[in-house]
Amino acid sequence: MKIFTPESRPSKPVNPAYFTGTVYLDEIISNAAPSHLKAFRVSFSPGARTAWHTHPVGQTLHVLSGTGLVQLKGQPIQLIRAGDTVSILPGELHWHGATSTQTMVHLAMQESDDAGTDAVWLEKVTDEEYAATAG
Repeated sequence: MKIFTPESRPSKPVNPAYFTGTVYLDEIISNAAPSHLKAFRVSFSPGARTAWHTHPVGQTLHVLSGTGLVQLKGQPIQLIRAGDTVSILPGELHWHGATSTQTMVHLAMQESDDAGTDAVWLEKVTDEEYAATAG
């Protein structure tokens, strides 16, 4: 057993190649094999969002605070709020982030595949796509 304190893992900004806006990541766990579990607390400023991406083994989001958006490619946007849990199946092309007027914090939980891949990042959600889906 090991206890990780917040002081041992400070918040860090995300890779800007995969996100738009101000987003911070707090690692909860990133286990070594044989476990494949990774979990992060992700904090989005208003208007911040991920790029389009997939997960080879799927992803679960649990909203801790604020109001957010999630969209599967080709489907309508979904509004998510504190207490909501989103189950994203393996390979589903999607993005998620905050609304244009609210912050949003969620837990992101996913497993890596046998090759160690937990996310496949694609193009960024454009301002036009975000504005069209966010209303």
